[in-house]
Amino acid sequence: MDYARPTTLEEALELMRSRPWTVLAGGTDFYPALGGGPVKADVLDINSLRELKGFSRSDSHIVIGARMSWSELLEAPLPPVFDMLKQAARDVGSVQIQNVGTVAGNLCNASPAADGVPPLLALDAEVTLTSHAGKRHVPLSRFILGNRKTMREADELVTAIRVPMAACEGRSGFVKLGARRYLVISIAMAAARLVLDSGRVRGVAIAVGSCSAVARRLAGLEAVLAGASPDAVPALVAAYGFPELAPIDDVRGTASYRREAAREIVARALAQAAGEVLGGGIAA
Repeated sequence: MDYARPTTLEEALELMRSRPWTVLAGGTDFYPALGGGPVKADVLDINSLRELKGFSRSDSHIVIGARMSWSELLEAPLPPVFDMLKQAARDVGSVQIQNVGTVAGNLCNASPAADGVPPLLALDAEVTLTSHAGKRHVPLSRFILGNRKTMREADELVTAIRVPMAACEGRSGFVKLGARRYLVISIAMAAARLVLDSGRVRGVAIAVGSCSAVARRLAGLEAVLAGASPDAVPALVAAYGFPELAPIDDVRGTASYRREAAREIVARALAQAAGEVLGGGIAA
C-alpha cells in the first residue's frame, strides 16, 4: 500500500494520472468500509487541498468546493432555497461526522441513503470532475449510477458541485424518516423546491432517496403540480402513483411501507417549502 498527501490540486491530478488511487477526503466512510481489516489500496489523501474548500458564486452558478464539510455548509451564507440541503446536513451522523465529512464525499460514496443527494438533485446540481486533461460537468442525476457506483474515472477528482442560479429561486424543505430522530440511516427521505407566484405553483422540483438504488427526481409529480394552487397540492400528491420509485424490503422497512412513507414525506417537504399548511392537515 502507498499513501500520498498532495498539497496542491495540480500535484494530486498528476498522481491520479500515474495509476489508480483510492481517494480519502473526510474519511467517515472509508475506514468503516474496511470492516476492521488492513488498508490494501493505494490511498490519495486530499485533506490538504485548500483549493477545494469554501464556495463561490457567479452570474450563472453557486459553486460548492468538494472539501466543504457539512458543518461549514451550515454556516455558509447561501440563498434560502439551500435550506433543504442545510436540513440534510444536520441529519448527517453526529456533529463529529458533520465536522469532517464532506458534501462531495457523500455523493461519491453513492449510497442510496446518502442524505445530501435528494436536496442537490432538487437543486439541479452538477458535479465537476477534474483530471490532468481538463474538466467536465456532469448532472448529478447522471453521476450516480447505482449503489456505490459513479461516473468518476480513475484519473478524475470531484472538485466541486455547481448549482445553476436558475435553480436558486424559491424556498425548500427536507424530511427524513428513520427509526429514531438522530444518528440513523433513513428509511425514506424527500427534498422539495417550490416557487409560488400569484397563488400558483410556478416552479417545483422533488427528489426522494432511500426508495430506489439511486435517489430519484419525481418528474411526473412535478408536471402534475405545475400551475396548481397550493391548496390542491396535498390531494395531487395523495393521488400520485410514484412510478419513479423502486423501493425494496430490508431491515429498516418494507417496500410497501417506503412507498406510503414517500407519499407522506413528499407532502411534508412541499409544505415546508411553502412555509404554510397546504391543506389536508399536513403542517410544515
